[in-house]
Amino acid sequence: MKSTLNQIEHIKNNGYSLDFSDVFNHAFENYKKIAVYAGLILLVISILCFFLGGGILISLYGAEHFNQQFFESLQHKQPDGTTLLIYTFAITFVTAIISPFMAGFLKMAENADKDEAFNFSTVFTYYKAPYFGRLFISTLLIGLTSGLISVAFNFIGITFVDSIFAIVISLFTSLTVPLIIFGNLNVTDAIKSSTVIVSKQPLIIALLFIVAGIGSAIGFIGCCIGVVFTIPVTYSVKYAIYSAIIEIERPDSIDSIGQSDPE
Repeated sequence: MKSTLNQIEHIKNNGYSLDFSDVFNHAFENYKKIAVYAGLILLVISILCFFLGGGILISLYGAEHFNQQFFESLQHKQPDGTTLLIYTFAITFVTAIISPFMAGFLKMAENADKDEAFNFSTVFTYYKAPYFGRLFISTLLIGLTSGLISVAFNFIGITFVDSIFAIVISLFTSLTVPLIIFGNLNVTDAIKSSTVIVSKQPLIIALLFIVAGIGSAIGFIGCCIGVVFTIPVTYSVKYAIYSAIIEIERPDSIDSIGQSDPE
């Protein structure tokens, strides 16, 4: 089997075919296998994070601080440049920290696709070397790039352009995580390879993610808690896209991954 980088080089020179219906059907069938289990995990983690985050904020500021007047002021208050920068760094850092957890749902999708067992610990598979470092750094780089561009356009008062840039960056780097965890690539190669892959079929890949996003949003209908059971469709679609394009390597041991540099 060709290595991931060899497959990427072939795609760069020759492109690839991607059938929307085949990928979507694959994603949907796989989603049905992980929906309940992944949804329960998301529900439990969301509840824990809600109470943990709420407890921290209350301990820092006091419960009386979070009243109706406080939330109304947030709606009308326009954050300044410094505040936007702080928000950008904070949100990006938190996203980078939880990126291995989110990558665990791709692992769950792979296990389900191969009819292999998975459990609660599966979503924490990548909180270990060399995965964690690569996922953290790549998410941090992508998030900061997108966030700083957004802040820059907010500074000059062109707010709609930053959304376009954020969407484009998100699309073209969307396969970075699976390239790291399945393709065993380092940070630089994963980001560049994701850009190469998406650039060959941007419309189909974008449409698949749009459909996945609509599917995830369906969980808000009727009962918002249902969204935790529809969010996994996004990971199922991402796995289906990747597996339709790249043949997933199955290294003999986890140690073989550590042979390349983490950056």
